[in-house]
Amino acid sequence: MGMIDVSNKPDTLRIAIAEATVTMSKQTIRLIKEGKSPKGNIVDAASVSATMAAKRTSDLIPYCHPIPIDDVKVSVTIGTESVKVITQVKSIWKTGVEMEALTSAAVAALTIYDMLKSVDDSISIESIRVIKKEGGLKMYQIPDRKLRAGVLVTSDSRRKRQDQSGRLLVDRLKKEGFDVTYYKVVPDNIGTIKTELTMLCDELKVDLVLTSGGTGIGSRDVTPDATSNILEKNLLGVAEILRAHGQRRTPSSMLSRGVAGVRAKTIIVNLPGNAKGVSESLDSLFPGINHTFEVLENHKHS
Repeated sequence: MGMIDVSNKPDTLRIAIAEATVTMSKQTIRLIKEGKSPKGNIVDAASVSATMAAKRTSDLIPYCHPIPIDDVKVSVTIGTESVKVITQVKSIWKTGVEMEALTSAAVAALTIYDMLKSVDDSISIESIRVIKKEGGLKMYQIPDRKLRAGVLVTSDSRRKRQDQSGRLLVDRLKKEGFDVTYYKVVPDNIGTIKTELTMLCDELKVDLVLTSGGTGIGSRDVTPDATSNILEKNLLGVAEILRAHGQRRTPSSMLSRGVAGVRAKTIIVNLPGNAKGVSESLDSLFPGINHTFEVLENHKHS
């Protein structure tokens, strides 16, 4: 029990909109419209309290993360027998903002109740609900068809039975919905790596190839060189985000020379050789990489 660990999630734009409805008598509505509410302007008070509440949600809800709030918008509408509050909260972070939007709307409703309770015994908070939320990682889903993947581990010393990073890749790919049709450990030899990658792209025609190992600056670290030799297009942004994500966790991530790109309709991505680095890289790679498969499905290659 406790907070959910989101430390390995990438930041994405998150938006949530919530609504609260406060019912009251027509006489109270008339007081509000005439500016005779006993404690002042309820629209201004509700707007200020809603904004403050969105920023203090983690202080009130035990398992909410304290997150950076980039924007709060509040709309207060006075009807014939109710006041409706709509709040929109926006953040670029690792987790959703629906609790911030709900808390914002709830506190605004409570503020309205407090300001009018002395003149209306019938006042009631009828509902507080999320009416819309956007963003996050769920928008990037793999296509309906079954995607196939290959895993290539490059190591002079490692054998398949000793390999941790490759098995981790296989398990994660299956979890992401891929059919892993190829998994092999090969030596750090540029010719061998090129042959394997070419075969996976041109003969097996898998959708995704993930390599592990050989991305450093050592004399036998040749995976990026072999990969670059067979790519038709580079995906510079993918390699950049892998390094940026890793650098925030391991300072030596900046030394990785891993590349990513496209050959025919296959995506190839170089990942580190150690299991921890692979796990962190996968957290930044998925599910955003899934969009590439939709693009390639609708693109004709010569």
